[in-house]
Amino acid sequence: MSETTATTADDTPAIPKPRDVNARAFREELRAAVADHDLVLVDVYTKGCTLCQSIEPVLGSVARAAEVPILLVNPQTDPTLAEEYAIRSVPTLALFEVGENGEPVEVDRIADGFVGAERIVEFVESHR
Repeated sequence: MSETTATTADDTPAIPKPRDVNARAFREELRAAVADHDLVLVDVYTKGCTLCQSIEPVLGSVARAAEVPILLVNPQTDPTLAEEYAIRSVPTLALFEVGENGEPVEVDRIADGFVGAERIVEFVESHR
């Protein structure tokens, strides 16, 4: 993940801007992100979802405020993704950390429709 190769002055990985990842490459992108950061937020969305579109503009400020990388993924391009991660509605904001075996583990999620930046930051911070 080239965005995570930048570092801050103390050599910790810089927080990348939220970015859309291909559903087929999602698993690998998530694995790389949790290897570099303590938490990773995933925004599961679909193109026609108006609630999803309303959350997207606040994600940049969430990434900076919570110091968390954010991956955006549309599961419609890989139906196994929704099944594997038990996605029942969009938008879903899922928080991942690295598990004991080095694989990403979901620690919590928000699937309540629209949520504002402040609530998302609080959600992330509550898992630190």
